Order: sequence, then structure tokens, then C-alpha cells
Amino acid sequence: MAKRILIIQGHPDPAGGHLCHALADAYADGATVAGAEVRKVEPAGLDFPILRTQADWEQGEAGAPETLKPAIADTRWADHLLIIYPLWMGTMPALLKAFMEQAFRPGVALGYGDKGVPEPQFKGKSARVAITMGMPALAYRWYFGAHSLKSLEKNILKFSGVKPIRESLFGLVDVGGKQDMQKRIEAFKETGRKDAA
Repeated sequence: MAKRILIIQGHPDPAGGHLCHALADAYADGATVAGAEVRKVEPAGLDFPILRTQADWEQGEAGAPETLKPAIADTRWADHLLIIYPLWMGTMPALLKAFMEQAFRPGVALGYGDKGVPEPQFKGKSARVAITMGMPALAYRWYFGAHSLKSLEKNILKFSGVKPIRESLFGLVDVGGKQDMQKRIEAFKETGRKDAA
């Protein structure tokens, strides 16, 4: 059976044309060549509110905006997630965080048992997190502790039952020329092919 992959392209610029967009497209191409069924969601193109209260959160899927229901359905459908975003002020862009809060709300990513204990709903799913950044990837990982990546992995993905989680960090994106960027994009196409296998 073909792997079902959902790409969550988290760059907040709806105009496109950024490295995140090119990487997402390359990954999709590689995965498709390997026989995977691929869907994409771009929060930048969706109109939805941020969660403001605990009561909003606790409404679960019933409280999700209509504009996000297809994305929530795609998240459930997928066997594997690619979440890609640029590092902004040391973390993911606010729009992507708002999307994750909506799409991974109770009743979607988490259920609750009889005693109120969280029950992960995404067991059996895997993920890859790809982050682009201006700093060297090694500095982000070792000096800054990759806190944005670790938070996404531990507090959202693993908590929802997603594992294994792989990482792709693209550092110094403003330094390399077009040839360097094209090499990275082609390499990520191969990553998509491997993840689809």
C-alpha cells in the first residue's frame, strides 16, 4: 500500500517563492516518484482564528474552524507528516503555531480516557521536521539547544503518538548561492523518496 504523506508547509508568506516552498515541492516530487500519495496544506493560505481561551481549546474538533476541517482530515489521513518552516526569532512562525494548536486539538491528536488521562491518537504516524535558518545548523542544534525543534517534537508530535521523528536542518541559507541551494533542494527530493519507501 502506498504511503500517505501530508506536507505542512509552514512559511507564513502566501506569495510563495521561498526556500521552504521549494523544499516542500522537491520532497513531494521525490515521495511521489517513490509511489507515495502526497497532500499539502499551507496555513498561510488559510483564514482561521487563533485559540484564545482554554474553553476554545476544550471544544475539541467541534470547535475547529470550517476552514481547517480539510487540513484536520488530511492530518488524520496521513501515515507520515513533513512539517517545514523557517526559524523566526528562534522558533516557528506564529501562524504555524496557531495552525498546530487548531489542527492538533483534543479529539484530533489527543483523546482522553475514563480518568482524564491523555490518549495519543496519532500512533503509527511518523514525521520529519525541516527547518531553514540563517545561522549554522550546528549552532542552532548545539549552542542554542534546538529548542523550537525539541518543543515541537516533545510537546506536540510525541505527545500525540507520532514516532519516529526525523530532522532536516538547513543552515546558512542566506550565504550559499543558487547552485548551493539547488543542491540542497535536490538532496531533499531524495529525502522525500526515502521517506516514502
